[in-house]
Amino acid sequence: MSCSSCGTGGGCSTGGCNSNGGCGSGGCNKLNVFDWLGNMDDAILPSERFNIVEIRFKGGRKDFFKNTQNLVLHTGDPVVVEVPSGHHLGFVSLQGELVRLQMKKKNIIDDENIKAIYRIANAKDLERYELSKMREMGTLYRTRQIADELKLQMKLSDIEYQADNAKATFFYSADDRVDFRELIKCLASEFKIRVEMKQISLRQEASRLGGIGVCGRELCCSTWLSDFKNVSTTAARYQNLSLNPAKLSGQCGRLKCCLNFELETYMDALKGIPTIEAPLLTEKGLSYLQKTDIFRRIMWFSYQGETAWYPLTIEQVLKVVELNEKGIKPESLNPDDLVEEKAIIEFKPINDDLAKLDKKYSSSSSKSKRKKKKGGNGNSFTAGNEDKNLVPKDEGVNKIVANKPAPIQHNKPRPQQQQQQQQQNQQQQAPKNNPTPKPAANTNPRQPINPTQAKSTNIVPRSNDTGKNTPPKNNDGSAPSTPMFTPRIPIKPN
Repeated sequence: MSCSSCGTGGGCSTGGCNSNGGCGSGGCNKLNVFDWLGNMDDAILPSERFNIVEIRFKGGRKDFFKNTQNLVLHTGDPVVVEVPSGHHLGFVSLQGELVRLQMKKKNIIDDENIKAIYRIANAKDLERYELSKMREMGTLYRTRQIADELKLQMKLSDIEYQADNAKATFFYSADDRVDFRELIKCLASEFKIRVEMKQISLRQEASRLGGIGVCGRELCCSTWLSDFKNVSTTAARYQNLSLNPAKLSGQCGRLKCCLNFELETYMDALKGIPTIEAPLLTEKGLSYLQKTDIFRRIMWFSYQGETAWYPLTIEQVLKVVELNEKGIKPESLNPDDLVEEKAIIEFKPINDDLAKLDKKYSSSSSKSKRKKKKGGNGNSFTAGNEDKNLVPKDEGVNKIVANKPAPIQHNKPRPQQQQQQQQQNQQQQAPKNNPTPKPAANTNPRQPINPTQAKSTNIVPRSNDTGKNTPPKNNDGSAPSTPMFTPRIPIKPN
């Protein structure tokens, strides 16, 4: 069997499993069906199997035929079957118990109207079948010319010849009823065949011709979809789609069948979302609904004349509607204005046990440092003591705050450092009365320096009146940058 027997037009002999359309899944044919009960049928005798077989023809058309001769058939086998006006050639698509289920689904009764299978097609039958297919394209072009000459408002889409070349079926689509009696006479006299005209819908036309959808995949109607349900714009409104005919229409020119695929999911999600028929009343003005996110359950509102949108949850929208029914207008649709005040809950620090340990060891270390301080002389100093005056204590707060940095601990200065600090503070706070001007700099290196200018000392003699050290000063009366200290004079013992 060659790949040209399928309805896609051939051209796939080198792809797939390289079986040229004869594999168990039906190959590259349209509307394939996988026989998942095929292994069970092998254990059943041929005489005990269900004797009705599903046969596939051109364009995905399928019909049921009886296997009265108990032929051993497999999926993809070509068979010659009985038709009202001769015989035709088709391919086995399904057999066994799955056929019984398909007949029950389509409400087909096993009676005398079901035709029989003659035999498995041989090489001569396949040759005639290929010759009849070669006539289809030329007949299609010629028929379109005759229809134009007769000025018939119809669109001829496909032609199917029987394997015996005795009959041809012409598939066409039209908006109104067409009187094609004259056309049938012209076709019968020119091609010497029996003519059958069959009107199909635009969706069925797209199914027979096939194509690629905007999603990048083959059309659903030409691959697996066989029942065409009614699609309306209501399905697009429920899914918040823009009513743009160019985007909602498929290749057939009608609304896409995939609009019905997720409609039930959207209907379930819309149950808890309120229907806003009037604008919401606020002190700022009237707010109108602009968009609804069904799955996130968020509704966007905007004021008249503004471009900003305010997102509100379903609970907030219901609250505003309830307030409007009571005659109350909220301040605005800002989510912060609609949030209810909640009680502030104080949580314990996560590492409370670590804080307790730090407190325990810090208290013990401070006690030991105090003992060392008491045991030493007055001039001794122990590093690490905390200066309580530098760290303020909040007597009203008794809680331990987690993740708060410890206060900086300052060491007590030595007595000598205290004296230096006091002297430096006195120098900075002393008023500068009648400061002496600075002498001019000596620009001539050969000119000798005035000895009075060269005499400059930072050592001030001890004052006999007060007995205290006075802060040293420069010649200009300003305090020196680095404080100087009076050297200690050793006293000889008597």
